[in-house]
Amino acid sequence: MKISFWSIGKAHEAYVKTGVDEFTKRLSNYFPVQWTIIPVPKNAGMLSEADLKKREGEMILGFLKDDDYLIALDERGKELTSEGLAQFIQQRANESSRHLVFLIGGAFGLDESVLKAAKLKWSLSPLTFPHQLVRLILAEQVYRACTILRNEKYHHR
Repeated sequence: MKISFWSIGKAHEAYVKTGVDEFTKRLSNYFPVQWTIIPVPKNAGMLSEADLKKREGEMILGFLKDDDYLIALDERGKELTSEGLAQFIQQRANESSRHLVFLIGGAFGLDESVLKAAKLKWSLSPLTFPHQLVRLILAEQVYRACTILRNEKYHHR
C-alpha cells in the first residue's frame, strides 16, 4: 500500500519542512510515501470563495484515480484517536487498498464534489491550525499510527 499526502498551497515553509521531512522519512520505513503540493489556481485572488473551491476541486478530482482511497481532512469530519487511525490504516491494508490519499484542502476548505468523493472525512481536531502546521501534524500522526501497528515504543500508552 502506498500513502500520499496532497496539500493545496505553497511549498513547505522552513518552520515545518524539517519536521515534515523527518516524519515522511520515518513513515517510509512502513509504506512508500510521497507529498504532492497542488498549487493554488492562477488568479485565485480574483475568484470568489465558492469559485476558488470549485477550481481546486476540479484539479484534485483530475489527479484522483479510480482505485485511490481518498481521506479528506475536514473540520466537520470524524475525529479519530491515534489508535483509531492505526486501526483504520490496518483495515485499508487488510482490504488490499493500493493507495491512500490524505488531502489537505485550500484556505477555504474543500469543495463539496471532493468531499463526496472522499471515502473518509477526517477532522484532526476541533481546533483550527495553520495550514502549514497541519502538514506536520498529519505526517506525525500517520507515522504514530504505523508505530502503534508494529507495537513500537514511540506511542506511549
